[in-house]
Amino acid sequence: MTATERLTPETAGQPQADRPKGARQIVSFAFFRLDPTWRRLPTDLRADQARAFRDVAEAPPEGLVTRAYSTMGLRGDVDFLLWQVAPTLEALRDYASALAATDLGAYLTSPHRYLAITRRSMYIDSHRHEGQDGRRERVTPAGAPYLFVYPFVKTHAWYQLPFPERQRMMDEHIKVGHEFPSIKINTTYSFGLDDQEFVVAFEASDPGEFVDLVMKLRSAEQRPYTERDTPIFSCVAGSIADVLSGVTGVRLD
Repeated sequence: MTATERLTPETAGQPQADRPKGARQIVSFAFFRLDPTWRRLPTDLRADQARAFRDVAEAPPEGLVTRAYSTMGLRGDVDFLLWQVAPTLEALRDYASALAATDLGAYLTSPHRYLAITRRSMYIDSHRHEGQDGRRERVTPAGAPYLFVYPFVKTHAWYQLPFPERQRMMDEHIKVGHEFPSIKINTTYSFGLDDQEFVVAFEASDPGEFVDLVMKLRSAEQRPYTERDTPIFSCVAGSIADVLSGVTGVRLD
């Protein structure tokens, strides 16, 4: 996934409805768990199945890009994440089908999977800086070693507040985020696509800084309007081969 996928100057100033079709991206956070019984298979069979799964994972449909993260030892219910960005829902479907069709795929479950889409935030016009979250309709990961992901839902009362009141509280929220410039926030939107309203993914180089950011946001004025922001997933970045090696115990060069 490249860091150059951005809106062009011609589309950056256009309203949402006037953007060319396909300017926004479909995003999937697919968490997987490997059935422990797979590890009891013969060594040679496990090696063949792990390599076959890697080959499929590294060859997604045209236009779909994916990043791999390990959650081994960090959560009890999932082992790894494939963060996928695609031009269409069909591309995500085809990729999932191809992974499931492998021999290793038969031993994988997906306890958590979040679907979202990119769009501009309505709250950021008064806060502009290079590459900031909220102004981007293209996902451009920073390549940080850690990723922290969670679904997010606001209360019904939040949406009944006058927009200027919401803007005032979000200004405070945005200001806090600016105090942690090394943390990149990727906010995607799930309204009508999935059960949550947003999926938030924080890229960071220091888990401690992320803890400090979250603690500071807990005291923000808009916090009582949060209905749900769990489960939270702490993830360690790696290549698809490296992540699968850790999950399967098979060395994949």
